[in-house]
Amino acid sequence: MRPAQPHKIRAVRGEAVAVARSLLLVHASELLTLRGPKGPRAREAASDLGILEDGAVYAEGERIVDVGTSAEILTRHPRAATTLDASGKVVLPGFVDAHTHAIFAGSRAQEVEWKAQGLTYAEIAARGGGILHTVRATREASEADLARLGLERLLAFVSLGTTTVEVKSGYGLQTQDELKMLRAAADAARTAGVDVVPTFLGAHAVPPEFEGRSDAYLDLLISETLPAVALARSAAYCDVFVEEGYFSAAQGRRLLQKAASLGLPGKVHADELSDTGGAALAAEVRAVSADHLLHASDAGIEAMARAGVIATLLPATSLASRMPFADGRRLLAAGVPVALGTDFNPNAWCESMQLVIALACHHNGLLPAQAIMAATVNAAYAVGRGEDVGTIERGKLADLLVLDAPSYHHLGYRIGGDLVEAVVKRGRVRKGRALTK
Repeated sequence: MRPAQPHKIRAVRGEAVAVARSLLLVHASELLTLRGPKGPRAREAASDLGILEDGAVYAEGERIVDVGTSAEILTRHPRAATTLDASGKVVLPGFVDAHTHAIFAGSRAQEVEWKAQGLTYAEIAARGGGILHTVRATREASEADLARLGLERLLAFVSLGTTTVEVKSGYGLQTQDELKMLRAAADAARTAGVDVVPTFLGAHAVPPEFEGRSDAYLDLLISETLPAVALARSAAYCDVFVEEGYFSAAQGRRLLQKAASLGLPGKVHADELSDTGGAALAAEVRAVSADHLLHASDAGIEAMARAGVIATLLPATSLASRMPFADGRRLLAAGVPVALGTDFNPNAWCESMQLVIALACHHNGLLPAQAIMAATVNAAYAVGRGEDVGTIERGKLADLLVLDAPSYHHLGYRIGGDLVEAVVKRGRVRKGRALTK
């Protein structure tokens, strides 16, 4: 292994370039390829990072063309338009954030005081905080304002190493505003140059005009909003918050079955505040993922394992809401693939998958290698992008991170810092000091 070097990452122009847009990254002390079998990884496979020492990557355009040791790659591709020297650094795929609510207006900063005073999630909502507070602000905001706010947040994600982001609606809770949120997410993604996976979450809460009439609101979602979303092709998934006071498992089943008939696979906010059968529902409808899972039953977890449902854990929300942390080791032992997300939202404002990885190691029981797998390969499959991102292999998108750290263990070790020295998104350097030689 090459010794660690004190200098920063260097981007230099090749003197003779055969391909106008090409990228050569060399001398990574640890190149985490995460190569392996297709599909989300569970059990022993969840710890195999496919590490190459003194590793290198060559990309043309948006895609990776070659991966190997630096000696091998430099022999085959001695020059490129841009060269990154990652001596003494860790290189891995760009993070995939599998669960966010990045489009909304307004602030809930005042709720921090209520949390400090010991108020529960339900008590904060009763005071006029919570989801419905954000719904009011989001309904009042213009689409342009939501896109601008989303752009600011997506750029923050990128600077911290996230190159693919799932973004949910769910703060409009009426057809025109749910569509407005999804369009704003798409606009923000185009401007930011980030891959965004949109998810329809009209069943996030019961809006005030339907208070006490959740079945009537669900009827509206099924008859009007969901078909409009499907017709506009503005979402890749349909999600539902299955929880007491929100939507029952039976209601979630109705919605997700309708979504499936319209070509939208399901996701479930499952068993966050209590065991309400969310994990079992996700298995029954073969949802792509069940998220949160703080209180999932053994039967629900076993059903998820049999059905191949991915568990997306959100430790930053547990931290921000003073709730327990989901038991990642229990899920892995049952054979459930584990993914990670920030759950960025106005209640848990966290853009950093680096922090989420550290929290997962300290509180969800994941080993550093398992947490990295959860933030790359498994998160990619949880948002339907596993064929394009999540590993460093020939044919995949050139989404790469360079960490200013001697070992990948530092992602689990360091809490709250920023190790990302360079970000490459689709073959373009988005963060990193560029020096001309």
